Amino acid sequence: MTQTSENVTWLTQEAYNKLRDELEYLTGPARTEIAAKIAAAREEGDLRENGGYHAAKEEQGKQELRVRQLTQLLEKAKVGEAPAADGVVAPGMVVTIAFDGDEDDTLTFLLASREYASSDIETYSPQSPLGSGVTGHAVGDDAEYELPNGKKASVRILKAEPYTG
Repeated sequence: MTQTSENVTWLTQEAYNKLRDELEYLTGPARTEIAAKIAAAREEGDLRENGGYHAAKEEQGKQELRVRQLTQLLEKAKVGEAPAADGVVAPGMVVTIAFDGDEDDTLTFLLASREYASSDIETYSPQSPLGSGVTGHAVGDDAEYELPNGKKASVRILKAEPYTG
């Protein structure tokens, strides 16, 4: 899982390997594929009205942006262990909170960077207002965080377990 502190991202070995493999694919076979698409589109003639060429160049730009993001992430990454199952909220944990202590108004989410975003569970960054507000608190604790309008919101930590997905 990840934990960002002063531009250092903590990753499990599995997560690091997954991101490294993606980077290797994007800088190898994927670059070759997009270069071939661009070359084929270029041979079709007038580039000003060539939709295939412009689409391929846009795809190339998105791919290169992802390469830069992965490169920066992996350069600053530290490989470590998943968080302990000690009930203290930390990045890499699935957290359940109750808003204003109301156990009928709850939210369960993964506290992690967007690389771990999943359709199975909502993901909040450790740097988000909610993420930074609950980090370090234990099950049963009340925590506060600042809303976009500047007001404070209160939550109670109901559960904090390491993510196993």
